[in-house]
Amino acid sequence: MSPPALVGTPLGPAAVHAEEPADGARGTLVLGHGAGGGVGSADLVAVTGAAAAAGWRVLRVEQPWRVAGGRIAPAPPRLDLAWTAVLDALRAGGAVSGPLVLGGRSAGARVACRTAAAQGAVGVLALAFPLHPPGRPEKSRAGELTGAGVPVAVVQGETDAFGRPAEVLAALEGRPAASVLPVPGDHSLGRAPGAVAAAALTWLEDLLSR
Repeated sequence: MSPPALVGTPLGPAAVHAEEPADGARGTLVLGHGAGGGVGSADLVAVTGAAAAAGWRVLRVEQPWRVAGGRIAPAPPRLDLAWTAVLDALRAGGAVSGPLVLGGRSAGARVACRTAAAQGAVGVLALAFPLHPPGRPEKSRAGELTGAGVPVAVVQGETDAFGRPAEVLAALEGRPAASVLPVPGDHSLGRAPGAVAAAALTWLEDLLSR
């Protein structure tokens, strides 16, 4: 694996970790990390390996605040600003080929949902979407999922305190282009990363066949 490439953004450099498929890319999967961790989380690593083995170019984006050593993520508009700058640079540099799928875990999934339509993505892969703060279901972020404007798959831990699969399914009721894929574990999705990768890959294959 080659070292990450630094990409300039209005908020400082981001780092892009690229995993290339053995042959030509069938599509490009761009993944963002959560507010409390980086691109090395178990779920992101597992999905990256599985998708690359299945022919996807996988680009994990490390946000500028993380590259700079920060511990607290900035507000959503600033996350979106840096993310969009990275995608624009990747596209200009020829790193995006084939269908584009945006995704990420937790806060990164929210960024992907908010920017998918504007970026021309064909789908969003949301890992551990934080539907609401723990114990605060009235503070729902369902609008980000339902407003993505593209097919969405949510891979959700069965005991996720930020929203269990049934809650996410209820938020997406009546939307045929949305899927909820339950897996063992909590919000970290660290209990069964293989199951996370298998669920993600099944959905990616289905997306390409539509």
